[in-house]
Amino acid sequence: MIKIGVVCVGKIKEEFYRAAMDEYLKRLSRFAKVEVKEISEGKNLEEEGANILRAAKGKIIALCIEGKKFSSEELAGYVKSMCDGGEMFTFIIGSSHGLSEAVKRAAHLKLSFSDMTFPHQLMRVILAEQLYRSFMINGGGEYHK
Repeated sequence: MIKIGVVCVGKIKEEFYRAAMDEYLKRLSRFAKVEVKEISEGKNLEEEGANILRAAKGKIIALCIEGKKFSSEELAGYVKSMCDGGEMFTFIIGSSHGLSEAVKRAAHLKLSFSDMTFPHQLMRVILAEQLYRSFMINGGGEYHK
């Protein structure tokens, strides 16, 4: 089973975000082992970046506004190619300060979900939902319409 990491800065505080994450992680468990690592905010962006890079495994996909935008189908294709390659990959969600240049340089892919800014806790849910959607698209499921 493929392993997918998600490294996030900070903890989920609101119960409704936690419940949504739990639901998508449960759904994803049919397809992949998803490991979420929460790290503390650093004293500065460089320290935070070093902590992120220590926690990340495999190929790094950094979520940042200047990244490449994919449709859901394109993301599904990318996820499929990573899974077919048998590589672990880790999505990175930074803090409200963004990501350090070191994390961006280390990224195999910089990915943007929108030009808009989302709360970091909500971004986790959006990422989990899109990963689930990717697996459903790749498996020909009815979820994606």
